[in-house]
Amino acid sequence: MLHRSLFDNAISNYLIVFGIILLVWILKKRASKNMTRLVFYLFKRMGRIIDEKEFFNLVLAPLENFILFLAVYISMSSLRFPAILHVKIFKVTSEVVVDRLAVGMLIFFFFHTLLRVIDYLAIILEKRASTTEDTTDDQLIIFFREFLKVILVIICILVMIRFVLNEDITKILAGLSLAGAAIALAAKESLENLIASFIIFFDRPFRVGDLLKVQQIQGTVEKIGLRSTRIRTNDKTYVSIPNKQMVDSIVDNFSLRNKRRGELNLNLDLGTTYAQINQLMHELNETLSISQVTEKTVLLSDVKLEAFLVTVEYFTESISIAEFNNVKQHINLKVLVLLEKLQIKIAGKLK
Repeated sequence: MLHRSLFDNAISNYLIVFGIILLVWILKKRASKNMTRLVFYLFKRMGRIIDEKEFFNLVLAPLENFILFLAVYISMSSLRFPAILHVKIFKVTSEVVVDRLAVGMLIFFFFHTLLRVIDYLAIILEKRASTTEDTTDDQLIIFFREFLKVILVIICILVMIRFVLNEDITKILAGLSLAGAAIALAAKESLENLIASFIIFFDRPFRVGDLLKVQQIQGTVEKIGLRSTRIRTNDKTYVSIPNKQMVDSIVDNFSLRNKRRGELNLNLDLGTTYAQINQLMHELNETLSISQVTEKTVLLSDVKLEAFLVTVEYFTESISIAEFNNVKQHINLKVLVLLEKLQIKIAGKLK
């Protein structure tokens, strides 16, 4: 019975192939568990925590499919192709068509597994990056994830052309290099912006959430893309600035300052006496002696034909703009009270 022929193959051969496939299907479950334990152990040694369900869905499941299909392909290759199924399709035999399709599926499962590995590694890095305040590394992870996936897809297509369509890919690569050069010349500005985005990601002159002033535009950075940086201005408009200009221009990053500066210029009337000016400067120093002010200067900076100029300069810590405005208003009101108290007239406008 076992030696009887069925579709040009002995029944015993079919049983052996079926047994191999069944054995691999059973063992792949055990191998998956052992592989999971090994990966968990390695990541634990590196001080990282991974989610078992995510790991299985993204990595182990496609890896199991690849291993199972590889076992099916290798075991089925030992069987003879039935003569009854021999036909020609566009001068290609059905045996070759089936073999090429099987190779194509094998290549697909392999690269699909690699794509899932990239997705999972990106998830791990994103979780690690989410623990930091800087959001630039989050976008960098997304960029490299998509970049690597595009590279893998291109390699997968080239491998399929070589082993499924049996075409020489050297000519294709030569053609792609020429096309790439032409595209590079046509998309010169886009490439410059792409390179500038790398400079921004690695040099980090600013990050998402920073308050910037660049090319007379002032606002908060909301997104750093591969081509441009998006800024929400103080007027609540949305401005996109090419990354090349962000790198080449002078960027004033207000968020990186360590102090805030306030200034007040008092143009006193020429009728103001020396005693009044001296008393005013003394009381201005006392007015600025508050916890929010870290440095202060009160100076009779100029004697002009139309007024005596008293300059008040002070610095606070890098507090929010709302807190700084409260301090500034408090000082200005105190100055008005002092001028009224000392009966000093203003020759010019209060700045």
